[in-house]
Amino acid sequence: MRNYLLRHAQVFFYSLGQLARSPFASLMTIAVIGVALALPSGLYVLIDNVQRVSGGIDSSARISVFLKKSVNDSHAEHWTERVRKIPGVAKAEYIPPKEALAEFKRLSGFGSAIDTLDNPLPGVVLVTPVLADADAEALTALVERLKKSSEVDIVQLDFEWVQRLNALLEITRRAATLLAVVLAASVLLIIGNTIRLAVYNRRDEIEVIKLIGGTGAFIRRPFLYSGALQGLFGALAAWLLIQLSLSVVAGPVADLALLYGSDFRVKGLDFRAAVALLATGALLGWLGSRLAVGRHLSEIEPS
Repeated sequence: MRNYLLRHAQVFFYSLGQLARSPFASLMTIAVIGVALALPSGLYVLIDNVQRVSGGIDSSARISVFLKKSVNDSHAEHWTERVRKIPGVAKAEYIPPKEALAEFKRLSGFGSAIDTLDNPLPGVVLVTPVLADADAEALTALVERLKKSSEVDIVQLDFEWVQRLNALLEITRRAATLLAVVLAASVLLIIGNTIRLAVYNRRDEIEVIKLIGGTGAFIRRPFLYSGALQGLFGALAAWLLIQLSLSVVAGPVADLALLYGSDFRVKGLDFRAAVALLATGALLGWLGSRLAVGRHLSEIEPS
């Protein structure tokens, strides 16, 4: 076992030396692999950050009921109490026009300029349905029931935009998966072509090894290590590219979040995701070189 591990260590460092002897070609191959792996990985990071943003918002179904201007606070409170007793309603909260105006003044940034205007905002009742009953049909039925009340002017279902966002995220996630498959195939082709050229450049050496009894596994080993190392370094380049891109946009994103009163920060690949990326790169490199060596090594026989 000791000799076996020592032999693998020798081949490992020999493969590193082979890459170092042709730095330009090696760096070009690693850079192409890095870009190919960075595209789907960066898209997954983007999806993860958007999910974190939407996850920080109350995504439960909520219905905003805008009352008519003629409905006073006392009548609105009484009507809100009736809404709380409707089956399927978990909570109903009445926001008087004065409170709505104060919140708008605080969030809009117009400040004292709003004090010179008459309050145009109506009273609003925020209705939160029971989460277990928050399916499309139940929500539609509840909205229609609220619309029929004589006190109600407009009913708006606030959950619809969350559903649209989740649908867009699912489309983007599937597109990222498809892109990852296509680019993984391109990585296999890139490494396979690189290893093919390496096999042909060492054709004479391979013939001599076969003449003296070298096994196929012995001959394949340095090529497999070379492909795995190129895939590993390509994945490392992809990780660096993602982190560099995130560092460029992190400042503006933080400033934008601060304007909305949020402490959101852009998150990159965590430790497990980074390890998975590196392992995927090394595996693709090994597989690409394995396919290339297995095909072209059989074509070389000593004459």
